Formats: sequence, C-alpha cells, structure tokens
Amino acid sequence: MGRGRAKAKQTKVARELKYSSHETDFAALQRELSGEPSSNGSGGADERHDDPYDDYDDYRR
Repeated sequence: MGRGRAKAKQTKVARELKYSSHETDFAALQRELSGEPSSNGSGGADERHDDPYDDYDDYRR
C-alpha cells in the first residue's frame, strides 16, 4: 500500500521535466565534464569529503 502516491509524484516530476523548457548552460557543463573547478566557489563534489562516515562505505562492499 502507498505505492500510488509515490508513483503519482514520480509521474508529476517526470512530466515537469519533459515539458518544461530549461536553459542549458553549456559552458558550465563543459567545465563539469572536463573536471575544471567551478568559479562560483560552491565546491560541488569536493565538499562531501567532510563526511565522517565516508570511509565506512568501502567496508560494506
């Protein structure tokens, strides 16, 4: 039970993504794919190294 509400939410999000028009920043995409650091200082994926439980992820695999 309860799957209907979750599926309805997923359907709503999928429709919004499909039919809404978003401006694509190709320059930012190129920087991200090439591995260059971002100029806005947000840090991106490098900030997750502060997670104290990050090392435990290797032991579960």
